[in-house]
Amino acid sequence: MKPRVMILHASGINRDHEAAWAVELAGGEPEIVHINQLRGSSPSHRLADYQMLIVAGGFSYGDALGAGRRLALALSLDLSDDLAAFIEAGKPVLGICNGFQALLKAGLLTGDTPPSATLTRNAGGRFECRWVTLTPNPQSPCIFTRHLTEPVYCPVAHGEGRFVTANGFPDRLVALRYAAEDGSPANGQYPLNPNGSVGDIAGICSASGTVLGLMPHPEDHIVPWHHPRWTRGEQGRLGLPLFEAGIRYVR
Repeated sequence: MKPRVMILHASGINRDHEAAWAVELAGGEPEIVHINQLRGSSPSHRLADYQMLIVAGGFSYGDALGAGRRLALALSLDLSDDLAAFIEAGKPVLGICNGFQALLKAGLLTGDTPPSATLTRNAGGRFECRWVTLTPNPQSPCIFTRHLTEPVYCPVAHGEGRFVTANGFPDRLVALRYAAEDGSPANGQYPLNPNGSVGDIAGICSASGTVLGLMPHPEDHIVPWHHPRWTRGEQGRLGLPLFEAGIRYVR
C-alpha cells in the first residue's frame, strides 16, 4: 500500500495541490485535509491515520498576526497532543514556506517555546519571488536531505523568510543552505541568499531529523518542464527527491 500523506490546509494556504502532486509522483497517497476536520470531540480525520504530514505554503489566515503565527497557534492549541504523538512515533513532517514559519513558531523544530530562532522580514524589506539554489548539509540528520546527490533548484516566494537567532544555531541541524548556482557558498550575497538569513540558512530540521522546515518551494520544481529555462535545454536539480525521501522513509 502507498503511504498516506496528509497535506494540511488552512484558509489562505495555496500550495496544497502542488504538494499533493509531488507526493503522488514520489509514490505516496496524498489527501488534502482542512485543519477544521481535525478539531473537535469527533473529528472526521485523525492525524494518527497517516504516515507523513506536510504543512504547505501560502498565506495561512492572511498572515494577519504575522507570517505563520495564527497557524502556529492552531497547531499549539488544537493539535499539540496529536502532533507530539505523531513526531514521537518517528513519522516525517515537512513544512514549506508558510508551513515552515508555522512549525518554527509552534516550537516543533527547535523543541523550545518560545523558539530560539524565528523567521522575520526579508533584509531587503520587500517580497522576494525568484529561483534559488539549495545545497544539503551532509552532517545533518535530516531524513529528507540525507541522500541528495545534487543541489536543489526551486523558487522562493515570501516577504518574511529571513532566518535569525539570538544565540547561534547548531550547524548539524541546518538541513539546506542558499548557494551559488555552481553549489559554492552564497556567503550572504544577494540575490543568492534572497532574504538575508544568517548563515545562508534556507531550511532546518529537528534533532531527530524527521521534521524539516524550509522557505523555498521544492514542490514547484518536480518535473523537468518546471525549470524556467527548460526550453533552452536546462534541466535537473529537481525538488522531487525531498518528497521521495520522505515516502521512502515510511515505506
